[in-house]
Amino acid sequence: MQEEFELFRAETKGIKPIKQDTVVAPRQKCGQKKSYLRDMREKEDTLFYFSDEYEPLLNENDGMVKYLREGEDSHLLKQLRRGDFSPELFLDLHGLTREQAKMELAALLLACEDEGVDCASIMTGYGTFTLKKQIPRWLVQHPKVRALHQAPKEWGGEAAILILVEV
Repeated sequence: MQEEFELFRAETKGIKPIKQDTVVAPRQKCGQKKSYLRDMREKEDTLFYFSDEYEPLLNENDGMVKYLREGEDSHLLKQLRRGDFSPELFLDLHGLTREQAKMELAALLLACEDEGVDCASIMTGYGTFTLKKQIPRWLVQHPKVRALHQAPKEWGGEAAILILVEV
């Protein structure tokens, strides 16, 4: 080891060091990295709620899917059905796989929470009815979802679901 060190010194003897003063390496802000990690953690936490195995007792009388969280005012479902709540965020799930839809649903719930939005519309479409049946099952598992109901015609009718989110 000492031999190699001496050899190096002999080879570099008389070399003038280069002064580096023209390029400054950009520094990453610590806050940026922390907020990205926090956002990823929140998204993972939201996804944690969506189990494919859970079978909730959804009220699906007369073909309309509806759900009301325990302890909420029963009048909320009537208001959702009539269209008294106007959705501020819209999510279109046409053409997505189940996993993609699950990710988008998690992102929608986080966006509702971050932006203080209490009503959102989720367009499931008709298709094979796979997402139309699965979306309510995922939504009822999330603790921030207060109620959901098939959307009135002006907000998508049978192809959409309105949700109320706790903000």
